[in-house]
Amino acid sequence: MNWLTDIVRPKIKKTTPKEIADDLWVKCPECGQMLFSKELKQSLYVCTKCNHHLRLYVDKRLKQLFDNGIYSEMVLPQVKEDPLKFKDTQRYTDRLKVYRKKTGGLDAIKVGLGKVSDIDSVVVAMDFSFMGGSMGTAVGEGIVAAAEYAYEHNCPLIIASASGGARMQEGMLSLMQMARTTAAINRLKEKGLPYISIFTDPTTGGVSASFAMIGDIHIAERGSLIGFAGKRVIEQTIREKLPEGFQTAEYLKEHGMVDIVVERKDLKGTLDKVLSMLMANFKVA
Repeated sequence: MNWLTDIVRPKIKKTTPKEIADDLWVKCPECGQMLFSKELKQSLYVCTKCNHHLRLYVDKRLKQLFDNGIYSEMVLPQVKEDPLKFKDTQRYTDRLKVYRKKTGGLDAIKVGLGKVSDIDSVVVAMDFSFMGGSMGTAVGEGIVAAAEYAYEHNCPLIIASASGGARMQEGMLSLMQMARTTAAINRLKEKGLPYISIFTDPTTGGVSASFAMIGDIHIAERGSLIGFAGKRVIEQTIREKLPEGFQTAEYLKEHGMVDIVVERKDLKGTLDKVLSMLMANFKVA
């Protein structure tokens, strides 16, 4: 008999709030420290030992960015679920069902409408827990719809990216979203409305090669992985060892691809300041 699991844990469960009883401890993926769930929530899911920023669920990301965590969720356009009738180890439609049940979301994107720094704003958050935040037609349509809403209502657009890139199960259709999202955001920028791109861990592939990299201001969370191809792929291609810290938020800031790198606790305050300055110069045509 294992006294720790058979005796101690059941007693802990009886005296612990229901919402953290099943996941009382979380292991930091960076340093291996066991973190108490309740304290982890208070630290905005940042390791209290090594300051590693754990990945944030999409609903928590939206609450973090809106004033007082208050927003309404935008209903996004419906798309054809399996345009290519794709199947690998399982049908694409079955895979979507699994992730929808797991995450509670329809796809790897949610769009919120509300106040940021007391300014009516459109905030897009990507969900890495839904198929690695991959961008298919649903994500593309969601970003286009968010940009169009911002254009029509003279609102700034903010996108918090978290993605492994294009969704392979949708083939060329997923790659087309790179051009569609870029065009929709450029139309918004031509009107003089701000577009702020927030890089979270990770922002890679077709997302980093399209809408994520065309912001008026680029803000990145500390330690975020940002790039196109993986480090190992690049090293094998160029047959050279890459520099230390390559593709981190800090490295990209040093090389001019990111404007600001912030701790998660400072992200909301930084966003408020930047948005207030950008919107101060906006005039409705």
